[in-house]
Amino acid sequence: MADLSINCAGIKSPNPFWVASGPPANTGYQAERAFDAGWGGVVWKTIGDPIVNVSSRYSALNLGTTRMVGFNNIELISDRSPETNFREIAEVKKRWPNHAVIASLMVETREQWHEFVKRSADAGADGIELNFGCPHGMCERGMGSAVGQRPEVAEKIVSWVMEVATIPVLTKLTPNITDVVYAGRAAKRAGSNGISLINTINSITQVNLDNFCPEPFVAGKSSHGGYCGPAVKPIALNMVQNCAADPEVQLPISGIGGISNWRDAAEFIALGSTSVQVCTAIMHYGFRIVEDMAEGLSDYLDSKGMKSVNELIGKAVPTLQKWETLDLHYKRIASINYDKCIGCNLCYIACEDGAHQAIALIPPNGHGLGPGRVPGKPIPEIKEHECVGCNLCSLVCPVDDCITMVSVDTKRAKMSWSDYQAKVSRGEMKPIPAHP
Repeated sequence: MADLSINCAGIKSPNPFWVASGPPANTGYQAERAFDAGWGGVVWKTIGDPIVNVSSRYSALNLGTTRMVGFNNIELISDRSPETNFREIAEVKKRWPNHAVIASLMVETREQWHEFVKRSADAGADGIELNFGCPHGMCERGMGSAVGQRPEVAEKIVSWVMEVATIPVLTKLTPNITDVVYAGRAAKRAGSNGISLINTINSITQVNLDNFCPEPFVAGKSSHGGYCGPAVKPIALNMVQNCAADPEVQLPISGIGGISNWRDAAEFIALGSTSVQVCTAIMHYGFRIVEDMAEGLSDYLDSKGMKSVNELIGKAVPTLQKWETLDLHYKRIASINYDKCIGCNLCYIACEDGAHQAIALIPPNGHGLGPGRVPGKPIPEIKEHECVGCNLCSLVCPVDDCITMVSVDTKRAKMSWSDYQAKVSRGEMKPIPAHP
């Protein structure tokens, strides 16, 4: 069985699964429930000067019968006193000494940062996360994403924290920025021990068409909120990889954003994360989801012959390159397994109307009947010479592994766009004419 224990920027935990700062990490009671379920760490709901929250606070984007594909909130940081939060951190840490407890902080002045950093350490926290990401409410007060969107300001505040920090510091980055790498570099320059990303994305998930006010609304008014959940995973993966690959960042990463199962976690780790944080999936399904996540990740590592989760960290990072380096002569085409085809012909419709007209409808002609196929009904057939390998048919097909993409030998030497441009400039090739 693979070893799932990690050390993220000096913060040790028995596995990489941390409860993210948010509603599931609001109290000592919840932290202990999380640890009892099997979570390796808890990032406490952000502590600062207590605020007053509004009612209501959440809304969601649903897709068909799938609930909460995307989740929106206008809830702010902890509305509980710092005294209560730090007391409960100390109590939890005393009962669970081998699990990670990280204090998330958000205050304004240098003096306040010094005070809260010291109080976190005195309470026994294993580390600190600086919340530079909250995109609503707190940013109007000059905190949260108002800091994270300005690398020079973030760098200054991190430097204040590092003046007194005696435990590891993670700087939480906002995705509401043109290029997150600049914020990561700022954190590195200021001495941060690691970074965590992403925080929530500015969003409006839906409009109530009875009162014409976006959800959630408060007395007929609404506000933009923070977007999270499975829908933000692709954005989070991209930003995590950007920071992991940047030679000027090179910090341990705690990955956040739409992680719901072991596969999501493995992808984040492969793109450079050491720990992974989960919030929305817990709010949807509860703390017990970590059991399947830990078992699934362990089984996956075993199947790959990896002894430790550390062997997976960053394994996919080098495969992400600029488009101009990709081989223009490499080709994949679609292949249909007719024993699985159900005859919906969605692949044909998608290719004919939305892609490259590389699928025909033909009589069955002896093809085996897949489950649910109507005898005599036309079936899809790939026009191999016209297929450009766009993948659309395999993506819309409702049956797993019915349409797969297979590599074909073009018998042409590797050539990237950069190679092509260089050959044209040297007169070795003529420019490729446009399609008629």
